[in-house]
Amino acid sequence: MRGNIIPTMRYRDAAAAIDWLCRAFGFERHLVVPGEQGTITHAQLTLGNGMIMLGSARDDEFGKLQKTPAQVGGVGTQSPYIIVPDADAHHEEIGVERSSAAQRHGAIVHARHGLAEMEHHPLRFVQRLNE
Repeated sequence: MRGNIIPTMRYRDAAAAIDWLCRAFGFERHLVVPGEQGTITHAQLTLGNGMIMLGSARDDEFGKLQKTPAQVGGVGTQSPYIIVPDADAHHEEIGVERSSAAQRHGAIVHARHGLAEMEHHPLRFVQRLNE
């Protein structure tokens, strides 16, 4: 059996984060469990073979282990690296500055880095050039 890694994040406004992630990056709602007063208890969003999980920030057992960036001084505590087929389209839709510098990671060349964030969760997106 192959393992998978699924990043998790908490947002103050998880419903808005879900809408933004789906609109801006093309994530699809796999599972969204609404909570009380407009909160999201748990959500699973997919992109290709990948998945992220997120929910509303709350004071529960898991909330003692994971904080939103706003709860730790506005600093992101993780940075998902999202590979997209057309970075230019994502840059244009989100309205962020693009970088034309290519970076080599072993045999893979990435270019057109972009950085977008919501509630100080940085999301880096790139396009692979040599695939």
